Amino acid sequence: MTWLRALMEVARSGLTIERTRLEPLIALRAAAGLAIVIGLSLWLSSPASAASAAFGAFSAGAATFQRSWRPRKVLALAAGAGLALSTFLGYIAAAHLVAFLLLLAAWAFFAGVAWAAGPTAGIVATTTVGIMLVTVTLPSSIGQAWEHAAVIAFGGVVQATLILLVPIRRWGAHRDALADALAAVADYARRLRHDSTARFDPEPMMTARDAAAVTPLQARRRPAALHGPRGLAERIRPVLASLADPAVGAPAEGPERDRARELLAAAAEVLDAAARSIRRGAPAEVPALAIEALRAGAGNEDEVLKGPARAAAARLVDLLGEVVETTECGDTRAAYAPAPGKPGASTLLRPTMLRMVPAVLRSMRRELVPDSPVLRHAVRLAVVASLGYLLGTVLPLGHGYWVPITSVMVLRPDFHQTYARAVARFVGTLIGVGLATGVVQLVGPGPYLSGGLAVCSAALLYLLMHTGYAVSQAFVAAYVVFLLDMGGEGWHQTVPDRVLLTLLGGALAMLAYMIFPAWETPRLLDRIADWLAASGRYAAAVVAAYADPADRHRAEVRRALLASRAAEAAWDEAFDRARREPVKHRGLSRAAAEDAREALKSLGRAAMLLEAHLPAQGARPVPGAERFAEALRADITQAAREVRRRQTPSWDRIEEALATWKSAGDSPAPVVRRGADLVLRALKELTTAIDTSPLEREVASVRQDRQVRADREEGAQGGQDGASAQPPRKAI
Repeated sequence: MTWLRALMEVARSGLTIERTRLEPLIALRAAAGLAIVIGLSLWLSSPASAASAAFGAFSAGAATFQRSWRPRKVLALAAGAGLALSTFLGYIAAAHLVAFLLLLAAWAFFAGVAWAAGPTAGIVATTTVGIMLVTVTLPSSIGQAWEHAAVIAFGGVVQATLILLVPIRRWGAHRDALADALAAVADYARRLRHDSTARFDPEPMMTARDAAAVTPLQARRRPAALHGPRGLAERIRPVLASLADPAVGAPAEGPERDRARELLAAAAEVLDAAARSIRRGAPAEVPALAIEALRAGAGNEDEVLKGPARAAAARLVDLLGEVVETTECGDTRAAYAPAPGKPGASTLLRPTMLRMVPAVLRSMRRELVPDSPVLRHAVRLAVVASLGYLLGTVLPLGHGYWVPITSVMVLRPDFHQTYARAVARFVGTLIGVGLATGVVQLVGPGPYLSGGLAVCSAALLYLLMHTGYAVSQAFVAAYVVFLLDMGGEGWHQTVPDRVLLTLLGGALAMLAYMIFPAWETPRLLDRIADWLAASGRYAAAVVAAYADPADRHRAEVRRALLASRAAEAAWDEAFDRARREPVKHRGLSRAAAEDAREALKSLGRAAMLLEAHLPAQGARPVPGAERFAEALRADITQAAREVRRRQTPSWDRIEEALATWKSAGDSPAPVVRRGADLVLRALKELTTAIDTSPLEREVASVRQDRQVRADREEGAQGGQDGASAQPPRKAI
């Protein structure tokens, strides 16, 4: 993508308004917390103190809207504590420019590295940098600094208390995540009716797994409906694929295919009913026709499906029955309550905030390498915050802290988000400041009315936060104008300066990324190698389970599957970033990257088909499976290194092991043999995708298009000549 197209895409993305589900009650609760804090501060203290408290309550409320599976009150308390600490330390160093710049750079660097712990931690940490830049202008003594820090923390406490006292749709996000996963499997079943090789997007399953990880306290209160369906959906997915695939399931045509389509449609109905049940907290209502379709022929001689397809159908009926039994209880609470630190076998334990600190520090330490995007983002953030503060101090405009605030809040670890947010922030600021300024000039509100208008702006921000960054920034700008007017600063002191300084801050952030970028495009081959290694380990673990049917191998299969999904998600995110960057990969074209993606998806699908027919514990081992698994591990390990070095991978060991396996007297079962063939075919497709140069690919594409046109023309000519015409000839 050229720079011109990239910038046009950035502008379009930054100004896009998305349609999303609104949560008015949650937004109203957060706005009520802000109103309580502002009202109490105005009544008991001064407008300046109310402004500090408003920053704390506002930011704590915004933190609860970030995507996180932790209790919202914990996020509010953490945000309030972080804001209070940054405010107090900022004031201590504010009297000396050099000391404050060093503190600002160090704090901004830490906020940038916090992205290693996830987007929520990165966003909250970045907010503390912005608040440090604003609130250091408020106190005039250390005592007042303590007071302002305390009222900022008080804002977080108020928000957390409201969340505790006024719960709204408890476990709502967790319910939605699990329901989305079941709905995704239902959609997968419907698509398999028409496309036996349809792809499955693992993102809903990954999100549901993240939501299933709870703290010991959450595990005591989690509804029973959120316990089992995710694991059942995981087991249903490969069975659906196995039933629909002509290679290991029902034939492509005939009565067996019709029966398979009927079962797939019934499975989709059952899964959709389970998803609705979990989302609403009500018992499942499964259509009677779906139940009859599942019962028809199950366990008797009238079943038309044969062989592996029949086994897959029986397994599917059993699993769907478990889904119905799990969700028919509706919103009943869980009976068990595992002790802290001793969760049940089916419980994914999430560490508490304090126990999470060592893990976060380890994640940060792993990112302290030269080519890490997180480290580059941290360096950019530290430099831009310091330079922006110096620039705002030198310029004779007043309120110069808007330059570093804009730069810090705009910067993100990737190119597209940084530039899109810069455009959106300027446009949103211009609109919000203009509207709020007009209201201030026409009405002339006092402190209480200005505080009320600030609360209204914040409420609209909370309500429309996820519709687009430009929309949210318009209400943020209006909120700040009303808040400053409440503190006694006239609009003429802030509005013109803020518009210009916001533009300078956004330009500084964009320039910083251009000078010190963290392009994802040059790392695509590394991402392919990571995905190849993870998918290869998954396939090898599945094949090894045929050689030694035991529970430990099933656990290895599960761990390998999760690692493969994580690598696939990392690739999808990297490729999405790379295709929006104005740089090109010298050794990997866009078409080659897409072909490699399809090949690796085929590899994962072949392993999934094998997983659907894993033998039961104690079954007879499949001869030759262990040797094939060892060859697969060896070739995959070597191939991952070769891909990183831009070398063409080969699969000699795998081909030899498969040939030996097939030539053995005791040949493997058809399902295993066919799955091994699909694994090798996917690996060869990957070699073809990586080995073909962009020029060769373009020439081959042109030749193929010419061939298709020639065949069509000759076919049309043959139809005009009638039955006596010669059959169409291939073009030379």
